[in-house]
Order: sequence, then structure tokens, then C-alpha cells
Amino acid sequence: MNAVEPGRVGLFDRVYQAVGQVPYGRVTSYAAIAAMATGSRGAARMVGWALHGLPASRLGEVPWWRVINSLGRISNSRHPGAAEEQRERLEAEGVRVDDTARVDLLAYGWEPPDQPPG
Repeated sequence: MNAVEPGRVGLFDRVYQAVGQVPYGRVTSYAAIAAMATGSRGAARMVGWALHGLPASRLGEVPWWRVINSLGRISNSRHPGAAEEQRERLEAEGVRVDDTARVDLLAYGWEPPDQPPG
């Protein structure tokens, strides 16, 4: 299942389901997750809000660290230490993050098979 079925669960839950599909050792963009959860890549900011509001009880099941911006960079967060934790988690999965917090999307990027790139 690549798309997340609207109407069955709340919007943030659809985001969390979509993020859960990103494979270990890969990253994707907020826009790709938005397309999976809403059908619109333009809802990328909403994905950020959903991940910012991820309940502590779901931190172990939703691999939020695999979502980066469309330029391949770890985004700044209002959560202290979140960017550093994201880097550590990605590197633990074998994803190389450079000194500017950038990930090579050609090497590590993932798009769901039924979603257009970009």
C-alpha cells in the first residue's frame, strides 16, 4: 500500500502511516509524504506540523527522522536537539549526512512507486 486512504483515519494519522512506509536507510521529503497522505505535494508544511506534534507515545513507531526537506537537508526544529538526533538516527541507518546537514537524495532518496518525483 503506497497511498494512505483518506477518510478512514485523521489527517495526522495518515501522515504517520505514510512516514511509516519510508524504508530503513532511506529518506523522503515532506512533499512526498504530503502527496501520500493528502494527494497534494503542496501540503508539505502540514506534514511538518504533524511531525512536530507527534505524540511521545508514537515516537517508536513513526520514523520521523527519515523525512527531510526537498533540498535534501535536515530542517531546523523548535525542539532542542532534534536536528542532532535526526542526524544521529540517519547515520545509524547508514545514511550519510554532510557537514551542512544535507543528504544526497540520489543515493538515499525514496519516493513511493506511484508518486511522481519532485
